[in-house]
Order: sequence, then C-alpha cells, then structure tokens
Amino acid sequence: MKKILVVAALIIFMTGCDTGNRVENTKELSNEINASKIKRVTNTQLIYSADAWGKKIAKIAEKALANELERHPEKAGEICQKLAEIPVVAALQKEYGVKVELLDMTDLKNPDLAPKERELLDAYLYSAKSKSVASDNLQQLSDTLLVYNVPVPVESIICKSCLPKDETPFAVWRLLFNKKDIIRKLDAKQLKD
Repeated sequence: MKKILVVAALIIFMTGCDTGNRVENTKELSNEINASKIKRVTNTQLIYSADAWGKKIAKIAEKALANELERHPEKAGEICQKLAEIPVVAALQKEYGVKVELLDMTDLKNPDLAPKERELLDAYLYSAKSKSVASDNLQQLSDTLLVYNVPVPVESIICKSCLPKDETPFAVWRLLFNKKDIIRKLDAKQLKD
C-alpha cells in the first residue's frame, strides 16, 4: 500500500511540474516585464519621433487614399469619410497607435477638436484661400496627446474628390498620437536593435 501511495505521489508531483507550458510563456512573460519597466524617453525624443512618423504616415495615407479614389471615383464621399477602412491606413493606425483623420472646413466648428487645433485649421484655410504654401505642424494637446497636421495640396485628387463643392478646396491630415504608444514603439525598436 505504501508503494502505491509513493508512486501516486510521484506521478502527481511529475505532472504538476509540467515545464512545457512554462517554456512557452517565457517570451510572453519577458515582453510583459519589459513593457512594465520604467523607460527613460525625453520630450525631445517624443517630439522628434512623432514629427518623423507624422511625415511618413501622412505621405503613405495620402498615397493610399489617392489610389482608392482613382480606383473607385464613384465612392469618393464614402471613402473620404471612412479612412480606417482603407487597408493601408488601418495598418498604419495599428502599427503606430495613431488615429488618422482628414479634416476640412466643416471641422472649423468641430467641438471634438481642441481650440488650438481649430485655430490651426483656420490658419490652414487662410493659407489655402491666399494660395500660399503652408507647412506641417506638431502640437502638444495635453500631457498624453500630440497632434501632427499637414495640409493636402489643393490640386490633389483628394481635395477634388472629397471636397468638390467647397469654394476653397482644403483638407488637412490630422494624426493623433498618444505618448504611451510612441514610448512603446520606441522601446520595441530599441529591443530589436
């Protein structure tokens, strides 16, 4: 009887020490530990990264939207309103943790935008009306949010297709970054290097 109990105890002990599952979880656990570590990222690194990524994302999103508009001109209104349904834009949003939007004249009164953003939008409209070239802009909206804006060229298919009725065709890319997502991406990049 003692031998049976010893064998049973040994079997229970051996099955309780299943290391196979633990080995599979070590990479996940390592990633979790790295994600919870305190990271030292300067404000300059955040600004530089958001600006560089904003330039890159805006160009890619603009090209993707222009391609969609050329392929489906009859659906221009729908495509311009549902940017996240364009696969490339959806991938950019997921990869960078950024919200990609296209603003126009109607957004001058949009209460969801910060007053600083509406002022900037008004300045972009003024530039479009006076036919002067406006540059990109990066603003800190709060402790956690940065917004990158860049105007779409008036002669672009985007302005012509998305805003055909506007007296002054004018559109601005709005890329909303969360600082937490920038830090995560910077950390992931450092781990790869």
